[in-house]
Amino acid sequence: MKKYIKIVALIIATISVGSCQDLDKLSEDPNKVKEADPYLILPNVSKSAFALGGIGKEYASRMIIQTDGDNSNQYFKWSSSSFGSYKDLLQVQKMMDEAKRTNKEEYVAVGHFLKARMFYDLAITFGDVPYSEALKGEDKIPFPKYDKQEDVFVGVLKELEQAAIKIQNKNALRGDIIYGGSIEKWKRLINSYQLKVLMSLSKKKTVGTINVAEQFAKVYNAGNLLANNSDNGQLTYYDQAGSRYPQFNSSSYGSSMYMSGTFINLLKDLKDPRLFAFAQQTAGAMEKGLPITDFSGYNGGDPTVPYAENEKLVQAKNISKVKSRYYLDPTNEPTNILSYSELQFILAEAAARNWIGGDAADFYYKAISANFEFYNTYAKGMASYYTKQAVEEYIAQPTVKYQGGNLDGQLKQILTQKYITMFHQSNWTIYYDHLRTGYPEFKLQEGITPPTRWQYPQSEYNRNQSNLQQALNTQFGGADNICGITWWLK
Repeated sequence: MKKYIKIVALIIATISVGSCQDLDKLSEDPNKVKEADPYLILPNVSKSAFALGGIGKEYASRMIIQTDGDNSNQYFKWSSSSFGSYKDLLQVQKMMDEAKRTNKEEYVAVGHFLKARMFYDLAITFGDVPYSEALKGEDKIPFPKYDKQEDVFVGVLKELEQAAIKIQNKNALRGDIIYGGSIEKWKRLINSYQLKVLMSLSKKKTVGTINVAEQFAKVYNAGNLLANNSDNGQLTYYDQAGSRYPQFNSSSYGSSMYMSGTFINLLKDLKDPRLFAFAQQTAGAMEKGLPITDFSGYNGGDPTVPYAENEKLVQAKNISKVKSRYYLDPTNEPTNILSYSELQFILAEAAARNWIGGDAADFYYKAISANFEFYNTYAKGMASYYTKQAVEEYIAQPTVKYQGGNLDGQLKQILTQKYITMFHQSNWTIYYDHLRTGYPEFKLQEGITPPTRWQYPQSEYNRNQSNLQQALNTQFGGADNICGITWWLK
């Protein structure tokens, strides 16, 4: 592992030192650079595509709370999100154009994956978004039309299919900060990500002309998926400027951010040792000298009450902060857009739905074991809590052992365990799972339902209002409603 880190760090350093002027130019305006080797563009676009993406999901998914004010995500009061990904997509397109010019097909393949990843995120965030005309350039199409969300999902699956076909090239990737140049690992991620997208469409029988369940089975049966944690689609952090863990030195983490009681109580009820990696003991428990393994030493706040009520728990020294490693460690653990553990949960759900053969329980246990292994590797100084013996004892508990039964019961158990693995991982995936299935279950304020989307950014109202308004008329009767139901949830 150390050797791998050194190799990747060397790639980054070489690019940074030897080509900083080229990269600066690309960052300023990628469309005006006439020629550039695609390996110079790959690090920046990969970093954007694999980034943690903030911690709003932790608030909305009842994992953390704020005690010094109303957090918009915690109380479901959000409004608009950003179209910033389109700038990254322009760089991806530039990389692909340069790869075609220089006959480097492997960069074209990775480009298709990165486009799929970013457009998937845009579509599931907003609903209809510009897709078919989005990367044509302002000189040709200054005001791109909005494509239907279903059509964007079709495009995403086609991008992934193209990536899977073109990645057959055996040349190693220079500038690859994700897999250190391994084409084989990229293949596994591309194939596995198709399954993630298809599972997110479980409420739909078809997307375009694609039968969702049949396509899922086809990709699964073809194999060559993530095989273990070394294949995780993850971004690794380094103690150097621009590459540190995104929450390192966060003032909120060190002061007003605490754990949600709904998340902590779940972990306590399951006697789940991953609690020790996520949360600090309460101040009162530390003063009493309780061992870290004493579950009674942890407590969380209510995510639905006014923040002043949770501040009382702070004063009483009876609420847990987020584990200090998240804001004190500049490297910390990698962040995943798709891990081996998540893939196994996806396969467990697919087996429960009878989309594929195999035992849902087997996938479920593999998923939990892989997540324990992840923290055994990356939660520094805490490996003894996540050994093979520890996971065997954990899954043997009646509250964790796979129960089977009807689909609803299986989904509840699979997605509850998947939820636990998503702390500071996989962006908004678990929130979307809740919208899609009702699981994991969230504690909600009376009369409040979780928003289903974000409003479009003000920049679109300013520059592309006609196309935006048409999209709003088609989807929501003209209103930019955060509780509007987009195609994927109908």
